[in-house]
Amino acid sequence: MAKNKSAEIPHYELLFIVSNKYSEDELKNVVKTAHKTITDNSGKITYSEEWGKKKFTYPIKHFHYGYYSLAEFDCLSENINKINREFRLNNEILRHMIVVKKLLSEKEIKAEKMREEKKISEKIKEEKKESKIIDKKESKKTEQKVDMKQLDEKLDKILETDDLL
Repeated sequence: MAKNKSAEIPHYELLFIVSNKYSEDELKNVVKTAHKTITDNSGKITYSEEWGKKKFTYPIKHFHYGYYSLAEFDCLSENINKINREFRLNNEILRHMIVVKKLLSEKEIKAEKMREEKKISEKIKEEKKESKIIDKKESKKTEQKVDMKQLDEKLDKILETDDLL
């Protein structure tokens, strides 16, 4: 084996969109067919997730909505072109994309989760600060409200003066 090639089987991620002409029950069969395409080409599915129905930014093959599905799998790199070709020829799938995905160690996964949690906590703190600022502004506005009697008295004084014009 060459020194620059690894003995590991590469890990891939597949995202595909199924047209919305299918119902939820029919969608399950389409996803099973897509997974069967991977397994028939010596792939092993390690993770699968359904993202549900989403609206497209622009129409794809005259469809405005589609069902998104994600799958991660291990497969030999020689078979990826076969899988890609079968997905292109499949009329049920509007779009698909296969990318190489780096397998993360447990430490990397924990570190990534910590970063995400930190981002979320920072966003929450910012939102709290913004809401406090808004509350202060609203409280100042309520303090500046004038009583209707005082306003009427001021208007009467203005109207009584002779030098309006």
